[in-house]
Amino acid sequence: MAGWSLASLGNLSSRERRTLAFGGVIAAVLFVLAVVLPLERHVAQLRRDVARRTTELAWMRRIAPELAAAPVRRGSTLPLIVLIDQSARQSGLGSALTGSTPSGPSGLNLQLQRAPFDRMVGWLARLHQDDGVEVTGARIQASGAPGLVNASLDLKRP
Repeated sequence: MAGWSLASLGNLSSRERRTLAFGGVIAAVLFVLAVVLPLERHVAQLRRDVARRTTELAWMRRIAPELAAAPVRRGSTLPLIVLIDQSARQSGLGSALTGSTPSGPSGLNLQLQRAPFDRMVGWLARLHQDDGVEVTGARIQASGAPGLVNASLDLKRP
């Protein structure tokens, strides 16, 4: 098989050079469309995620002292996030609580990882009975270990 070089391009007919140039342009356009643009979109999405999470972290740092100092009272009028954090810790679910996101003026989306299912259900029942907190949505999946679940809970206080 014979090799080629830039010098050998001069031996091609003008039609072959045009075809080769056209193919190169098509290959470059396809590369941009298939690789560069999707990569650029993904990087932009990651930048938006970092900005959003930085804002959430700043908010969490502002509210952390309130969470640490606030006692839980029966029929508590504490902010829902404070009530949830305190009661989860008291119920032994503090280490399973991995995240929360405010949802409207009186709602909260909560994430639990590797939470004991029975303990979680008892905690939710006490929250409802003692503080009127309602579970408006729940997505619960087995975590792979017996009795432990991963859960995303939508909670609301009327």
